[in-house]
Amino acid sequence: MSRFALVLPALVVCVLALSAQQPASAPAAQNSPSYAVIPVDAAKAPNPVKSTPESLARAKKWWTLDCVMCHGKDGDGKGETATDMKLTIADFTDPATLKDRTDGEIFYIIKNGHQDMPPEGPRIKTDEGWDLVNYVRSLAKKKPEAEQKPQ
Repeated sequence: MSRFALVLPALVVCVLALSAQQPASAPAAQNSPSYAVIPVDAAKAPNPVKSTPESLARAKKWWTLDCVMCHGKDGDGKGETATDMKLTIADFTDPATLKDRTDGEIFYIIKNGHQDMPPEGPRIKTDEGWDLVNYVRSLAKKKPEAEQKPQ
């Protein structure tokens, strides 16, 4: 009986330790994109740069240099590197892709990276990062009027 009294607590500790290593929400996380935790202050940050033709032109230069290889020229997620590496990348031409994302969240991801996407970090100035937010938003294509539901 004393052996059982020593083994049972050890068994319970092992089971608890193993269950703590695997979060209960792990299966759900596999079905949705996992974004690193974005600080609330960063997510709420307003875009101080207006989306103007000048802002979009500045961002297009960065897009062409750093983003096209994965995100594609039009932002459809089918860039050459992404295709070669068999990466699944969000389609920014679909308006639904970023509809629930704030400008602050997009800026944070550009500056800090996400999954396989490297961070721009200090390579770009703050205003250039906001220009890129404007540019990414501009890639969403509106449906032709014939496809839109009548109101």
